[in-house]
Amino acid sequence: MATQVTTKNTATATNTATATAKAQRTSAFLRIAIALQTLTIFLQAVSAGLLLTASYGETLHSVGARVMYGASMLYVLAAVLAWKPGGGSTRPIWHATGFLVLASVQVVLGIAHVPSVHLPLGVLMFGLSVLALARRSGEASRSGAEVE
Repeated sequence: MATQVTTKNTATATNTATATAKAQRTSAFLRIAIALQTLTIFLQAVSAGLLLTASYGETLHSVGARVMYGASMLYVLAAVLAWKPGGGSTRPIWHATGFLVLASVQVVLGIAHVPSVHLPLGVLMFGLSVLALARRSGEASRSGAEVE
């Protein structure tokens, strides 16, 4: 009887450790996706400056827009993968979806050449992305302290 209880406790501990490791990996992937999105939005600001001063600025900004949009889609994917294993809050999915919507609006405004809205929206997106990254990093540092 004691052997059965010990085996069950060991199996439960192993399953818990495996689930924790998976959650940490998906959380790290989510942080990386947010960091990539933040970086691409910042690079879009840089390429917007080059758009005004260099002949290759338009090409760089156009390519950067596609990369930034892809990073926003990756953020949505990472948020879904981070939610799925533990069945936790869907808030990161809503945040990621909001960024994808903002990125879509940015693309439309850029193509339509509406800089009076396109530029402030880009600044807003960068600020929100930095905030999301800081929030996610803060959660990771708190959960890391709890695990140890």
